[in-house]
Amino acid sequence: MIRYVSTKGGGPPVDFETAILNGLAPDGGLYVPTLLPLIDLTRLESWKNLSYTDLAYEVLSLFIDKSAISSLDLRTLIEDSFSAFSHPEIIPNHYLAFRKNIVIQELFHGPTLSFKDVAMGFVVNLFNYFLQRKGEKMSIMVATSGDTGPAAAFASIGKEALDTWTLYPKGYVTEEQERQMTTITAPNVHAVRVRNCASGSDDLDELITGLFADTSFKTKLNLSSVNSINWGRVMMQTVHYFYGYFQTVDTVGELLNFAVPSGAFGNLCAGSIAREMGLPVGKFVLANNQNNCLQRIFEEGVYLKEKVINCVSSAIDISLPVNFWRYLYFAVGQKPEQIKAWMDEVNQQDQCTFDKSTRQQFSKGFLTASISDDSTLNTIQDIYQKEGYLLDPHAAVAVAAANKVKSELSNESKVLCLATAHPAKFPDVIRESLSVQTLPSEATHPSLEEAKTHCQKIYECDFKNMNQSIPNTMLAMADLNISKI
Repeated sequence: MIRYVSTKGGGPPVDFETAILNGLAPDGGLYVPTLLPLIDLTRLESWKNLSYTDLAYEVLSLFIDKSAISSLDLRTLIEDSFSAFSHPEIIPNHYLAFRKNIVIQELFHGPTLSFKDVAMGFVVNLFNYFLQRKGEKMSIMVATSGDTGPAAAFASIGKEALDTWTLYPKGYVTEEQERQMTTITAPNVHAVRVRNCASGSDDLDELITGLFADTSFKTKLNLSSVNSINWGRVMMQTVHYFYGYFQTVDTVGELLNFAVPSGAFGNLCAGSIAREMGLPVGKFVLANNQNNCLQRIFEEGVYLKEKVINCVSSAIDISLPVNFWRYLYFAVGQKPEQIKAWMDEVNQQDQCTFDKSTRQQFSKGFLTASISDDSTLNTIQDIYQKEGYLLDPHAAVAVAAANKVKSELSNESKVLCLATAHPAKFPDVIRESLSVQTLPSEATHPSLEEAKTHCQKIYECDFKNMNQSIPNTMLAMADLNISKI
């Protein structure tokens, strides 16, 4: 049986269902499988022409025992999770004419126009599947810097086993992203706007971590999370690396580079796990914005909590990349006692420094670049003027990073740049980058325009009060729901 353990080593191994429903391990660590499956070139060759959903079934079957989910149920869950995607390929590639070696992987064809839909729908479906089977209900909390919250909110609509709370920092998300959460009328979906978050969504992540540590609160609400701390999110995101690889390379076995706009490191963690499983990756281009937390880790070996800078690529405005610990667990040879020591050091001192040997271990196969807002805006403008193709600001960070490190890549090697959101979610950024008042059609989307006409349903509080006001509101709503039964 496939078992899951905490990166910090506390507690016994658990099964897949427990790892998913718990979200965070009881000791505050992140769940990981005890072993990563290995995939040889023969199996990769047999997968190269599969549809996205068929490929997802093959990859996920390596992590999920049939005793946890039958083959038929797993296929149904996967198909249901991608039924709302608008593109027949689910995740297509776009080839740039003037940059022959750069390919764009469009991860934004889901219902909330973000790559978070790729994994979120499946994970929420998993929760609902397990909870209905157990006859239980659960509250899930999500802190978002832009796209995670809308994806979780949409995926939770109609899920009677779930009560979903999406928390977001005022001023760090666009109106379009906010309305994707606040215009949902489903009674089990609640949006909470928090004012004066100096560290953006990192402040909200700390609140959630604290509530998970409150045993009484966690038990009463049967609390969990579908943030990228949940193994299910990372597991599902490995699939789009395999799929993008097969779409892009000429022959299986060819090395492919990936440029990934990076904040909390969840997406890149999934890519690194795919590489550990056997995906032929040349380099990962770790693309930070001015919140260069990951560049600092990989180049200087310093994990440091700092005040978050509000950038045009707002979804990656992160200073504490929580999924780095999951990646580091495998990079240093599965040493939970060491991971625990480092994580405890950060919790106590807001930083830790890795020795040279450790940094050399985890930085293998990575190139890093920090991209300024000016460079992001110029990249959007340049690609649109030359190609007629519009990037969102996060895809622009990836493309700019790929350009910045191209001298460190082999001359003819391809770079798959991950486009993580539709440009229509960032109209002010597009106006500024293109120096226009009227948006081009590529920067609009019918679903976002419709949301502007709807009423909003919002809970709001201030950062200084959130540790009391948010859990009190959640408890009050839980009591109200019980009284209705």
